[in-house]
Amino acid sequence: MMRNIKFILGLIIIFSPKITHAQTVYQDSTQILTFEEYIGYVKQHHPLVKQANLVLSTGEANLLKARGSFDPKIEIDYDRKKFKNTEYYDQLNTTFKIPTWYGVEFKGNFEENTGDFLNPNLTVPEGGLYSAGISFSLAQGFLINDRMAMLKKARFFKEQTKADRDILINDLLFEASKSYFKWLEASNEELIYKRFLKNARERFNGIQRSVYEGENAAIDSVEAKIQVSDRSLSYEAALLKKRKAMLQLSNYLWLNDVPIELQDELLPAKPNPMLFNKWLNINNDMTVPDVLMNHPKLKSLDYKIDGLSVDTSLKKNKLLPKIELQYNFLSQDYNQINSFNTSNYKTNLNISLPIFLRKERGDLKLANLKLKDANFERLSTELTIQNKVNSANLEITSLAKQHQLIGSMVKNYTALVRAEERKFYLGESSLFLINTREKNLINTELKENILSIKQLTANASLYHIMGVLIIDAL
Repeated sequence: MMRNIKFILGLIIIFSPKITHAQTVYQDSTQILTFEEYIGYVKQHHPLVKQANLVLSTGEANLLKARGSFDPKIEIDYDRKKFKNTEYYDQLNTTFKIPTWYGVEFKGNFEENTGDFLNPNLTVPEGGLYSAGISFSLAQGFLINDRMAMLKKARFFKEQTKADRDILINDLLFEASKSYFKWLEASNEELIYKRFLKNARERFNGIQRSVYEGENAAIDSVEAKIQVSDRSLSYEAALLKKRKAMLQLSNYLWLNDVPIELQDELLPAKPNPMLFNKWLNINNDMTVPDVLMNHPKLKSLDYKIDGLSVDTSLKKNKLLPKIELQYNFLSQDYNQINSFNTSNYKTNLNISLPIFLRKERGDLKLANLKLKDANFERLSTELTIQNKVNSANLEITSLAKQHQLIGSMVKNYTALVRAEERKFYLGESSLFLINTREKNLINTELKENILSIKQLTANASLYHIMGVLIIDAL
């Protein structure tokens, strides 16, 4: 009798499962890739981040191109005709132009024309003729013209590309964060099944010894073996899920334009909520109006609207008549400034206006429609972002309450399993009841793991909706 009591007490001490709260616990030799380190690699080395910066370079290049319309210009036109020793004409015309912001252009010119058959109005004094003057548009093209509109739109486009770059990076970091959380979920799931598989094997070994000693029926060892097989099957499925999650995560890990493949020994760690906000550059004091004011998507739409407004103003200006006036002072000696006076001049006036203005009116209508469409898009986007922020906050609050409830359930199920095991080893319960209790505990721990990941994903989703998954160093 004493031998049997000692044997039972030994089973309680040796084979009682060491059930703990579901968490990621690793040996000292295990290598950990924290969320902070992971997201830092993504921000610094992922090709899409570099591609997003190319978008910004495109905006800068467009701005440089638009500024080129205001560059000073030198023009040289030389034309000569000679046939059978007769020089019909020899014409040289050089011009230096300086465009300005409004529809005004300053111009300096030198022309020298000779020849036996030269057009009389091209006759100039010997040594050439100099001119200095100005040309401007009095109606269409004065307050705004194609050159001015192009530069204004290029400036707005440059700012829009900054916002678009932030949107691209924001999306990338959100997807990368979700991949890390899936890896964390799969790793925790593997640890849960690994721990309970160990318990099942220990219990099976203990049952086999008790059957050999005649303390348990042989059928108990069959049931224990079935549980080992079932837990092994679940563990293999969890291991496969983890490896697939690691492969998915590898899509976001690069170093020097070379993809990095994760090793099985590398494991994730659940980020601390306080540090989680810090790593993602989150300001907890941000309100919904602050979010709407600084959201990259809304900024992009605002700059788009500004560009379309410039285009609309240009189309309105096209309804005005073209009145172009040129006035040039003439002199044959550029060294004497006094020689440029109103007694020697050349002037030109050009006026044109389409009668029906159908093309111009059609262009203006199309521009107004595009502007209205962009304004409607902005209103819709703003409302969508606001509703998504409120929805995400509700989800985060609800998940926090669910996590508290599931944590309490895990503790209670743990207590039930331990009590049922003690009763079993005292001969007051059955292996079937232990397995049933433990199965409920496993399912509850798995649900807790899923809820924990949902909390992290919900926070990342909120920051993604707010458009703040951006670090200034990018």
